[in-house]
Amino acid sequence: MSEILLDNPAWSALTTTQAPLSMGTERVKRYRKEILSFIACEDAKQSALEELQPWINEGESFYLIGELPVLSADWQIVNELPCAQMVLRSQVVLPVKEPATITMLTADDATAMYDLVNKVQPGYYNPGTRLLGTYYGIWQEGRLVAMAGERMRMSGFTELSAIVTDPAYTGRGYAQQLITRLCHQHAEEGVTSMLHVSVANERAIRLYEHMGFVTRRTIVFRKITRG
Repeated sequence: MSEILLDNPAWSALTTTQAPLSMGTERVKRYRKEILSFIACEDAKQSALEELQPWINEGESFYLIGELPVLSADWQIVNELPCAQMVLRSQVVLPVKEPATITMLTADDATAMYDLVNKVQPGYYNPGTRLLGTYYGIWQEGRLVAMAGERMRMSGFTELSAIVTDPAYTGRGYAQQLITRLCHQHAEEGVTSMLHVSVANERAIRLYEHMGFVTRRTIVFRKITRG
């Protein structure tokens, strides 16, 4: 599958695999609010976010990835986060460390998932984000302490996301083990694993490179609010 889909990943997801989760027009779309606070334009040079007004609440914040369309005074940029867009180029090898018990997370785990992600990486995970794909977790003493799952899915590619570990349990290789599980699953499904990570997070980038991911490009996540 052509990697050109990754140039506008949210649009590609909302118009292919995850189209049933989309709202909007032929040129501008968003995920349902409870699912994910992402919007996307087919063509930033020809699209206007005003088209989404019927589906955006006043004061609501959301994220736009990549090229930025012209914004009217009703829309304000809150912050910008340059990210490395990384694609898996080789088969991930199972970590050498003693493996932890990994379980598939279900609806029964929804609260624990939401609480963990927003404790470690707030802002990108909504109560319904788990519905975007498969999520795996590691539990210790009855607590969810690490998890990873799928976010944007499009023809031929699936994004890894919500890769978080409780600070009290870092350094045990949990993230690497969870990523490995997901990447093996993707290989069996015939899709390519990809992810986005802040360019400032050098430690995570080194881990992903060690696992076989290669930076394809830098792409900006912008948080925008409708005034």
